[in-house]
Amino acid sequence: MTAIDSTRLKMMFDTIAATIEADKDRLCQLDGVIGDADHGIAMALGFNAARDAVAALDLAASEPTALLNTAAKSFLNAVGASSGPLYATAFMRAAAAVKGKATLAEEDVIAMFTAMAQGIKDRGKAVPGEKTMVDAWQPAAEAAGAAHDAGKSLAESLAAALAAAERGAAATKEMIAAKGRSSRLGERSLGHIDPGAASAVTVIGAIRSSLG
Repeated sequence: MTAIDSTRLKMMFDTIAATIEADKDRLCQLDGVIGDADHGIAMALGFNAARDAVAALDLAASEPTALLNTAAKSFLNAVGASSGPLYATAFMRAAAAVKGKATLAEEDVIAMFTAMAQGIKDRGKAVPGEKTMVDAWQPAAEAAGAAHDAGKSLAESLAAALAAAERGAAATKEMIAAKGRSSRLGERSLGHIDPGAASAVTVIGAIRSSLG
């Protein structure tokens, strides 16, 4: 595997932003059933801001940690909704996980990915089963780590993460929301996929396609 540097991470943010933009309407429709119908807009604002902020950096002089912290700050500034602090924390944790590294080996990417999932879980104070993006992120991180530990390549590990995220997001359809605005619906939230879990699948898919 070619080591992943800041230029590759910039490409990752380009890919996430483009993929979220393409998925924006679907995410808003999902959110319209159990939320405020703005999740896709918020995610697009955040990742477009992160993409633009990262693009303004001198990549040759910016280590991955600086790039990820820049993305975190710009995402938080752009998004006031709950996804703002969640993804900002994810990128700050990712930055800490690869601190001091100019390029990332496969195990560093897995550590970065795992740190993102843990950051979202910690910031949201959520656990699997509560119908949140954690239902996609946690199994994805576990699958990526298990695949890597089993000797799989980065591409295979990220593919395993995506498959686990897809299963996790699909499972939210049978859950009653316990967090956020949708929790006010109680049993009426049953039968609908959580928009945060759905967008997590989109983000993880973009990470896989750009780094795998």
